[in-house]
Amino acid sequence: MVLHGCTQTAAIYDTCSGWSRLADEYGFALLLPEQVRSNNSNLCFNWFNPADVRRNSGEALSIRQMVEHMIERCNVDRSRIFITGLSAGGAMANAMLAAYPDVFSAGTILAGLPYRSASTISEAFDRMRGYGLQDSEALEAEVRRASDHQGPWPRVSVWHGTGDDTVVPANAMAIVGQWRGVHGIGPQPASTRQRGSRTLQVWKDASGRGVIELNTFSGMDHGAPLDTTTGYGKSGAFFLDVGVSSTVESARAWGLRKPMLSSRRRDGIEVAVENALRWTGLAPRPRS
Repeated sequence: MVLHGCTQTAAIYDTCSGWSRLADEYGFALLLPEQVRSNNSNLCFNWFNPADVRRNSGEALSIRQMVEHMIERCNVDRSRIFITGLSAGGAMANAMLAAYPDVFSAGTILAGLPYRSASTISEAFDRMRGYGLQDSEALEAEVRRASDHQGPWPRVSVWHGTGDDTVVPANAMAIVGQWRGVHGIGPQPASTRQRGSRTLQVWKDASGRGVIELNTFSGMDHGAPLDTTTGYGKSGAFFLDVGVSSTVESARAWGLRKPMLSSRRRDGIEVAVENALRWTGLAPRPRS
């Protein structure tokens, strides 16, 4: 599942990120929900509205229903469902991981924000600027309150640019802190690697499995990191060619980049396209 950012459409996000081409070549089902202006005039997913990020409520419920439709229509393995998003879509992806940790195996959050870090529009803008972010313990408690799930918890990958002044990098560290507590791991990463402008930190659980990673890019602005030389995606507004593709690396980390029989690949992408067209907007919010 791929969630676009504010002012974007699902089609624009798909074209620039390269997800459909990857799905076509490797045969996995792809779902791209699209926000509608009747829900948010700027086409942002409402990650800051408590009614829209609670389990079985509002936009979170609509997205969950879309996932269930895809599972049934495409015969998807329930143990291999993943989510990613950019900016408001990244914050909403984090909300879905928190509200439905029993549904998603892993997620990639691009320039996003912590779950339940804001509850009003004014608070949302404050958190985007780094003001009023809760400590890790308080943020962890929000995830634990989101469901009665006791584990195992989704793996989380966070991507952020140090030059991002739309959603400041403090949010990336806050997301890491939120999920570290849930996974029961300490503040220090198990490994840190730097290559070019990218620094990759990995936190491992007691079994030695990497469960949280933080990718930071020196000087990178607000957007999704891409490597257009891979042939997946193209640069544009909020799609930044920094020599590393968040799309390709997420697919690889999730085990999606494995060739499949051509007939299955064809059927998979046809269903994915059909559903992308079908789900052009979020279902209406349930009435209280």
